[in-house]
Amino acid sequence: MSEKVPHSREQLLAEGLIDRLCELAEKLDRPLTVMEVCGTHTMAIHRHGMRYVLPPRINLVSGPGCPVCVTSTGYIDAALALACRENVTVATFGDMMKVPGSDKSLAEVRAEGADVRVVYSAMDAVETARGNSDREVVFLGVGFETTSPTVAGSALAAHEEGVGNFSVLAGFKLVPPALRALLDDPENKLDAFLLPGHVSVILGVKAYRFLKEDYGVSAAVGGFEPVDILRALVEIVQAVERGECRLINSYPRVVTDEGNPVARAVLDRLFAVSDADWRGFGAIPASGYAFREEYSHLDAEKRFSIDILPGREDPGCRCGEVLQGKITPPDCALYGERCTPRDPVGPCMVSSEGTCAAWHRYGAL
Repeated sequence: MSEKVPHSREQLLAEGLIDRLCELAEKLDRPLTVMEVCGTHTMAIHRHGMRYVLPPRINLVSGPGCPVCVTSTGYIDAALALACRENVTVATFGDMMKVPGSDKSLAEVRAEGADVRVVYSAMDAVETARGNSDREVVFLGVGFETTSPTVAGSALAAHEEGVGNFSVLAGFKLVPPALRALLDDPENKLDAFLLPGHVSVILGVKAYRFLKEDYGVSAAVGGFEPVDILRALVEIVQAVERGECRLINSYPRVVTDEGNPVARAVLDRLFAVSDADWRGFGAIPASGYAFREEYSHLDAEKRFSIDILPGREDPGCRCGEVLQGKITPPDCALYGERCTPRDPVGPCMVSSEGTCAAWHRYGAL
């Protein structure tokens, strides 16, 4: 007879947290909708099958947590226009390669001869510029508060070292204004947020006080292991069940109240807060970064005199509604049919953090 394998400590903790969630859910007087606002959370939740173990009264929905997904078609079109210019090299993270613009993707123009290179960091792009002084190197600056400080630091290094052929096409996004936009939309019925761990390392928990003070919405910053996510959900549901409104740090081993002031200082030196265009949302005030005038030589948009204009999207793609948590991927008629990871129509199926990609890869209820 085979010997019974003992449970791991994490498994026992997870089972206890699931039991606690079920107990709390039974006490709720209505279903509770919690939005996770991080693509890494979305992937972790699906990879570990966590939706299958949540009690029916806890409805977990995905939000605008994928930086590639919220990037507008107009930005992609501008990147494509740069890639097709003579003596220009576009450097980008790999997730951006297959995101469709109005007509083509970066992968397609590279196949046609454009110099588009996948890099692992913005400093890799600076190194590319150093080694190719006869070409202009443009890095696609897409990301939330987690990524933008590293890009800012790399751009400042290029400036200070006199690397004159490096610039950034800024497409950065800020998470807190997007949360406001979600809560200001009367069509969204959100009760609480599972807040992103990585972003919160930079921002700190205090950056989310407005959720409690302005909207009366509870939220918890969570880590990315199953136990981290379950613990954050327990604390959220416990607060709601008690009639409390709380802002909770469930990831204290990494996240502090104040965040990372050094990283924010780098951002403040290089950028000023600006309006930004989000897929699915349109323009959100004060939700992005623009280069300060003294660093305009690093701004690809000004350097090459290009305008980021509204782009055309496939009329059947409902990625924007997925990003707002209004529908789940199977609600889109293209999902799994015309739109697959091999041949994606929208960015939510392209990115490794995209909600549609998570549902397609791991399955869902």
